[in-house]
Amino acid sequence: MTLHRFDIDLPAGYRRQDALAFHGRDAEGLAERVEGDNIDKGVLLDGVPVRLGIVLGDSAARCTIDTAADSVLPAAHAALVNMLGLRIDPSLFEAAVRDDPLFGPLTRRTPGLRVIQSATVFEALTWAVIGQQINLPFAIALRRSFIQQAGRPHADGLWCYPEAQDVARLDIEQLTSRKFSRAKAETLLRLAHLVTEGELRLEAAPGELAATAARLLAVKGIGPWTVNYALLRGYGDPDCSLHGDVAVRTAIGRLQGTPTRPGIAEAEAFLATYRPQRTMAAAYLWASLNQAAG
Repeated sequence: MTLHRFDIDLPAGYRRQDALAFHGRDAEGLAERVEGDNIDKGVLLDGVPVRLGIVLGDSAARCTIDTAADSVLPAAHAALVNMLGLRIDPSLFEAAVRDDPLFGPLTRRTPGLRVIQSATVFEALTWAVIGQQINLPFAIALRRSFIQQAGRPHADGLWCYPEAQDVARLDIEQLTSRKFSRAKAETLLRLAHLVTEGELRLEAAPGELAATAARLLAVKGIGPWTVNYALLRGYGDPDCSLHGDVAVRTAIGRLQGTPTRPGIAEAEAFLATYRPQRTMAAAYLWASLNQAAG
């Protein structure tokens, strides 16, 4: 293994707690370890186990890539940028809603809120499928089982999140025997086979995201919410509409002072007002559920 070291500059006012909270969701630390301001992450890149390290400083993240193959360094660097949430600049949304009666107060209470991403698109997409219509603790437990079945440990013992070809080697009973619903297991395996066999291309430039979304929607078992979540957490698309998300709709209702959450069509119309920055609108709506009014 070779350890590569470098720094990634952080913007002024960087909210380290956003990254620490997102990557520290699994208290057992199977594939991610968060201690203090340190984040370690295991991921498979082109079949190579890679450990990504981040130490959050005041103005820069001190990063390490521990791998046996230099060929994966560009992908590993991109994964670190994703993990730090540096794809979307929140100041653009904050400026746009400065005088907005609903979002203006939210952005002033939580300036610089970051959309933290998964290390890879495949991780974001599979996490979206795993987490569909179940509570967060159960989703985290399923994800842990998924990593243990399809992933591999790095030399230091940290497990690496799998790639499509690793998941494609599983059979459905391996997943259903670990509390995955049959529909969820079928969707995960279908995705993995389509990607592995070259029938579904996940790589996409920013201008290709609409076509990517259409390709994903054509996959049985994947609906609009899953696609939008994958665009947000995987690609860093700044204009994802999370109108199908229950938490987003709950937050809209609270923000508007209504006794019930709006329907999906109402939420879609509400979020459309904030194009082309609906991703940050969703991020602030999520955050608002944990904020005190004032």
